[in-house]
Amino acid sequence: MREGFIGSLNLVLPQMVLARIKSEPLFKHLYVTDMGYYPHASFHFMERLSPIDQYIFIYCIDGCGSYWIENSDGIREEHNVGANQYFIIPAGHPHCYWADKSDPWTIYWIHFAGSQAGAYGENRSTPFSVTPDVDSRINNRHHLFEEIYNTLMSGYTKENLIYSSVVLQHYLASLVFVRPYRGAVQNMGEKDVVEAAIHFMHENVGRRLKLTDIASYTGLSASYFSMVFRNSTGHSPLEYFNLVKIQEACRLLDYSAMRINQICYKVGIEDCYYFSRLFSKVVGMSPSDYRKRDKQG
Repeated sequence: MREGFIGSLNLVLPQMVLARIKSEPLFKHLYVTDMGYYPHASFHFMERLSPIDQYIFIYCIDGCGSYWIENSDGIREEHNVGANQYFIIPAGHPHCYWADKSDPWTIYWIHFAGSQAGAYGENRSTPFSVTPDVDSRINNRHHLFEEIYNTLMSGYTKENLIYSSVVLQHYLASLVFVRPYRGAVQNMGEKDVVEAAIHFMHENVGRRLKLTDIASYTGLSASYFSMVFRNSTGHSPLEYFNLVKIQEACRLLDYSAMRINQICYKVGIEDCYYFSRLFSKVVGMSPSDYRKRDKQG
């Protein structure tokens, strides 16, 4: 197994805390045991021939990978997974998963357990697609993941454990019950091309999009879309996408304890020096100065 990827997040709950959770009726029904985020996880490989008693949720937001799960008949069922797809490995089954060598995945992952874990974890062992759309709320879901992570990182108080359990339920339900999750914020009216493009940028802030990716989403040619977008916003689509990335970076600097080299990967920029230069150009100060300024009030 390879871990320690640049920009990664990793949290493992101590056994003493897990023992406490299992005896607590308020949150023993559904809880996190481990969770993390691996960007561009080259050489990521995990094989467990001895099954574990947790469900393993893996959500690929970029790149691709593969996995196999041994079914109850001892047959290994192998699948490939790509961007905007997730799967859940059921508890009690040998399994293996790995990143693609040429296009390694970027993944959110959660190990979870509890008396109600099966309600969310069963029958999800094949890849499920989360198709980006005007009402997909994909970025909102990523914020829920961060909320769970940041809550647990701030301490294992009873309140934090209860709250993380509730948010985990919301997070998993948003994937199992996609239609009501998307329908909870219906449009006030039909979105125009520019609004749809900006929504798409926010939904994919952690990816490296090309102009053709954004134009294709709107259904327009790249040249015509660029003209329409610039006339409306004063920026080219890719310039605006960089502004969206910096806006998200500011949010993470303000409200998370993530390191700067983690944040640049989180917003889809692998070159930390380029990220720092871009941030300084847009905001007028370096990321570290921005964070210090925020702390000083």
